[in-house]
Amino acid sequence: MSTALASNEQELLGRVPTGLFIGGEWIDAEEGRTFDVRDPATGEVIASIADATPTDGIRALDAAVAAQESWAATPPRTRSDILRRAFDLVQEHKEDLALLMTLEMGKPLAEARGEVVYGGEFLRWFSEEAVRITGRYGTSPEGTGRMIVSQRPVGPSFFITPWNFPFAMATRKIAPALAAGCTVVIKPPALTPLTTIFFTRLLEEAGLPAGVVNVVQTSSSSKLSAPIIADPRLRKLSFTGSTGVGQKLIEQAAQGVLRVSMELGGNAPFVVFEDADLDKAVDGAMAAKFRNIGQACTAANRFIVHEDIAEEFARRVTERVQAMKIGRGTEEGVTIGPLIDADAVGKAAELVGDAVERGARVLAGGAAVEGTGTFYQPTVLTDVVAGSDILREEIFGPVLAIATFADEAEAVRLANDTEYGLVSYVFTQDLARGHRMIEALETGMMGLNVGVVSNAAAPFGGVKQSGIGREGGFEGIHEYLSTKYTLIPA
Repeated sequence: MSTALASNEQELLGRVPTGLFIGGEWIDAEEGRTFDVRDPATGEVIASIADATPTDGIRALDAAVAAQESWAATPPRTRSDILRRAFDLVQEHKEDLALLMTLEMGKPLAEARGEVVYGGEFLRWFSEEAVRITGRYGTSPEGTGRMIVSQRPVGPSFFITPWNFPFAMATRKIAPALAAGCTVVIKPPALTPLTTIFFTRLLEEAGLPAGVVNVVQTSSSSKLSAPIIADPRLRKLSFTGSTGVGQKLIEQAAQGVLRVSMELGGNAPFVVFEDADLDKAVDGAMAAKFRNIGQACTAANRFIVHEDIAEEFARRVTERVQAMKIGRGTEEGVTIGPLIDADAVGKAAELVGDAVERGARVLAGGAAVEGTGTFYQPTVLTDVVAGSDILREEIFGPVLAIATFADEAEAVRLANDTEYGLVSYVFTQDLARGHRMIEALETGMMGLNVGVVSNAAAPFGGVKQSGIGREGGFEGIHEYLSTKYTLIPA
């Protein structure tokens, strides 16, 4: 595997700003601090960029606060037009954005292109929602007055985004905030900040006024975030990441009674009934498990398969997995890129090892790939027993773990046996059973006979310890609006 950057990769990286974006200007961090960004496929440094300090974070919030009044007063059509221009610019630069994601995160280039399409749709969707913010007017029941209910922007918002979908997670938060009239400070992940930085350049080109979006990447997330969250001028916090970190952020946000949106961990069940169309179930399993190299909160984590078809299901997915190509995401035909870092490889190995010690069988993979980069073999485990860590913890890697069930009641019990509730997948040809599962499974989203559910027009989010609030859909913009009631005497 070549580790040298190709000329087109070098050229693209040369067009990515290295500074912070505060108040409409690209500037150095305090004291000129920088940190390195690496390609997980090679371990090589691909960029050295500004490393924001807590002081820089407050400067970014200052800029957002200063721009809030004018941005909130900007006509909805103007906000809509800027978001639409940003969408058009994303289409023009889709190859740049896709390659940048592959370089800093490792996902295969074909999947990165898919993320550009998905992430871009949030810009288009919320450009349309910006002009549809409504209220209501009516007579009070007593007839003594007129009631006006209006929607106003929440105010300055702080976003903390994850490394696994560096483009879509930025657009999924920024687009509804801008549509609603809120200004933004965003802290992209230290592992994959370049895509967000490049996207911010496109927002600038689209005509976004200075201070409306501010970007402060840092190697010290908690140190930068804490004073921003504690600042009384901040009104909204949105985070995507682990449940543990989300719980700490909710505690911090409680001090200022901030509006919060939390998209947290998942432990998605993938339930295959005995009457399922196995071809569709296997296709769905490959999409639900191996998309993004398994590094997704929506990834199927527990494959709960009826005992009558478990052996055949395992045989089919194993055949597909054994044909997968491992390599750097820019290489032709690669379907499994590197995991994000060595810790991720270690976690996958630990979960597989625990399952095997408890009696699981390895049908494919089951080990890290030796050599350069942080690769783990796509893996299939079967006969996974209750109590295995892999059934309780989010895997975040290319490991498909199969357990069995005997009847519908047991399938529901196993699927719901987790503190998480983000998404579930069910495969059955029985329509009545499908409806029963919609009602029975404790998740915020569900795929019935499909392996991918994400869509900009749909509300994304979970229940239980998987989060608070929704992103996308008609519901998404309301996360950035507050309701105001006014009474006028008759």
